[in-house]
This record gives sequence, structure tokens and C-alpha cells, in this order.
Amino acid sequence: MNRKQKGGLKMPSPVFNKMNTVFIHVAHLKTSVKWYSDLLNQEYKMSEVKNPVYNLKIDGETGLTLDAGPEGKEKQIAVSLHPIFNFHTEDIKEAYEFVKGLHYTIDSPITSFEDFSFFTIKDPDGHVVMICTG
Repeated sequence: MNRKQKGGLKMPSPVFNKMNTVFIHVAHLKTSVKWYSDLLNQEYKMSEVKNPVYNLKIDGETGLTLDAGPEGKEKQIAVSLHPIFNFHTEDIKEAYEFVKGLHYTIDSPITSFEDFSFFTIKDPDGHVVMICTG
């Protein structure tokens, strides 16, 4: 009998239907901590940023961890051409102007649909990050 079925019924999975932590692999931890902290308007103490990881303060259950890998080794980053996560905003135009004021790389302009708007930016390693209203 396979694990998925027992008498025609699915067995409960020990893997929860819940995102725990998103890992962003970075080459330079301190540069990325500053970039993401500034984007999210979070305070940080650079003296407390130590390899290999830094956990950002994120509202909700899912965490965000910047991961630079072992001390003394520069991580080789392979970026996706597409966003793998997004940050939420209620005001897409205000968010766009805020990011522009930070002089971040804007990857795409605001795209709007009837019930959803977004734009994308690139972090210091070239990861595409989406900012969206949905």
C-alpha cells in the first residue's frame, strides 16, 4: 500500500501547508542587510551583522533570511530572471517613488490590471523583487 492512499483516502502529510522561511542567497551580507533594511525601513546595527545569515523582521509567519554562506567564502549567486517572492504595498505609486528615492535599480515600470499592480526591482545581487498590491 503506498503512503498516499489507505482504503481510497489520502493519508495526512507530515509536511505542513505553510511557508516558514524564504532564503535569499547573497554574496555580501552587510550590503544586502543595508539594502533590504532600507527598503523595509528597518533599523539595524551593522556591528551585529555576522555571517553566515541575517534574519529580517517580517510581519506574519513567513521569515526572510539573507544567507551569505560560510565565513571566508564568497557565495557564487545564480539569480532568477523572474521574481521568486514579493513585498506588499497598498499604494503602488508611493512605493515606486520611495524605491526611486533610494536609487535602487528599477527592473520594470508599474504594470496595472483591474485589481492588481506591480513593479520589479533588483537587489545588489541581481535578484528580481516584486512590489505589488495583490
